[in-house]
This record gives sequence, structure tokens and C-alpha cells, in this order.
Amino acid sequence: MDDLTFEEWYQIGLEQNFCGPPLCVEHDGFPTTEDEDNWTDENGEMPCFSMVRLYADDLERLLIEQNHSPSVWRRVGWE
Repeated sequence: MDDLTFEEWYQIGLEQNFCGPPLCVEHDGFPTTEDEDNWTDENGEMPCFSMVRLYADDLERLLIEQNHSPSVWRRVGWE
């Protein structure tokens, strides 16, 4: 399993239905269920969604971590 590339690992996740395709929240919106949409309409706010940011490379990861502290402290325990 250690010899998998990211693309191979991600493809397994897609095939096994562990995750969905990459989306742009700005242009595609959040991938929600109808119940979640109804909850949002009734409560006037979005439910909390977990997300994973995909990095193009280590430089992008470092720049995001410099600008977004939760990307650093939420990482603890997942490494």
C-alpha cells in the first residue's frame, strides 16, 4: 500500500465510494442532501461539513498552512 501514488490511492477511494470527486465550492456549491438543504432553509445557516483540501504540491501546502491555522492544528493525530 505504501507504493501507491496519490492518484492511485484517490481512485480507490472513488471506486469504493469513500469520497466524491473534487469540487469547487464557489462554483459547484456544497454537495448536500435534500435534508441538509431543508435544514439550511429552516435554520438560516449551513450545517457543519467536513472537507479535505487537496494540495497541488508541498509549496501550496506550506502557503496554506501559513495562512490557515486550522490546517495545522487539525492535522495533529492524522499523520
